[in-house]
Amino acid sequence: MSSSRPSAASTAGRTTRGPARSTALTTSLGTFLAAVALTVVAACSTGSTTGSVTEDPAGAASTSPPASTPHEPTPAPDTAAAPEPTELTDRAEPRLLLATEAESDGLAVVDPTVREGSAVVARVVVGPAPWGVATHGRTAYVATAQGVAVVDLDALVRTDLVPYRDSPSRVGYGEYRRGGMGIAVSPDGARVHVAVHRGEDSTLETIDLASGEVVASTPVGLRPFDVLVSADGSEVYTVDHDEFSVHVVDTTTFEARRIEVAPFGTEDGLASFEKPHYAVLDDDGTLLLPYQGRVLVRLDPATGTTTSVASSADSHQHGVARTPDGRVVVVGNGPFGNAAGGPNVAVLDPATGEERVAPLARRHETVTTWTDPETGAPRAVLAGGYTQAEAWDGATVVDLTTLETYEIQIPGRPQVVVPLPEGTDR
Repeated sequence: MSSSRPSAASTAGRTTRGPARSTALTTSLGTFLAAVALTVVAACSTGSTTGSVTEDPAGAASTSPPASTPHEPTPAPDTAAAPEPTELTDRAEPRLLLATEAESDGLAVVDPTVREGSAVVARVVVGPAPWGVATHGRTAYVATAQGVAVVDLDALVRTDLVPYRDSPSRVGYGEYRRGGMGIAVSPDGARVHVAVHRGEDSTLETIDLASGEVVASTPVGLRPFDVLVSADGSEVYTVDHDEFSVHVVDTTTFEARRIEVAPFGTEDGLASFEKPHYAVLDDDGTLLLPYQGRVLVRLDPATGTTTSVASSADSHQHGVARTPDGRVVVVGNGPFGNAAGGPNVAVLDPATGEERVAPLARRHETVTTWTDPETGAPRAVLAGGYTQAEAWDGATVVDLTTLETYEIQIPGRPQVVVPLPEGTDR
């Protein structure tokens, strides 16, 4: 499958990148959060999601987005009225997370150590219905329904919104909403690759960050939940939820190869629950994809061959993350399709097959790994923005040593969570 390359889109009406910053904007994220983290909780609630109702392809209703201006930068946080230093300033700054607010328009900065009240310590308005988020250096890139938002993580401000080549004419919320889904940044930070769902088809759009333009739009499988980039940046992988496939896109020619990955077959098509959702890359460049709490599939993108590791989780699996020691942490959402178990979290070693499974009280969508700054304990954080049903405003933190859990509050149905990159000045 080859890419289509229309002429570059016009930049008329686009926000100018790198606007002049006020003194408030030059305040580092670390300083800002240390001063306001314990007092801004009430100001960090999500925007309204009230709107008209539209129908998604599956027949489920979804709300249209709040009014927004796609090309208008978000104001910086008000640091002028920052309170006196509090308890948070007297200890090491916590390792924070970023979470996309799928039912709102924000990118939340989250402190997973906050167990009472909202764990959101700051937020940036990025655009309606954000899904994926990826970082490079001190910049975050967010796949919203309308374009890729570029966020300066030190100033906590959106500096640009790059529209998709094929932006949806209308925007809704929920699993079937059109617009950006999975997103990844090239290792050199020069390009962003974002999967764009357009209803009848999907593409991988490649954005050149120097020009802020879409330089290629490559047809891939329908509804790519996840996008990954090879270690050398030569290939991009889309995890195509509705086509039981992974597409391998060459970043020089923008040609794509389709690899079917369907360990339980493709019977029932779109109605099947045995479809791929998310993946992680192993050290050897293979992709690890969990299916139904029954197998973890290892895909070699060069050859298209697959092997599998058995799992006993027996739960419809979505998000997956990799720990520093090579284990994978997988979200289980309960009994769907050939999976009969309840919601759970599985920690599986692909090398040995050793696995531990713990039940959870709620469903989740994605997961990331995190280190508790106070204890140094390895943990996982599971986002509660489940795409089908029973979504909730929060996340579950799992101790990867004991599998003990606690919940934190994140308004706006958090869809994807990733670590906030460490600052160079801390």
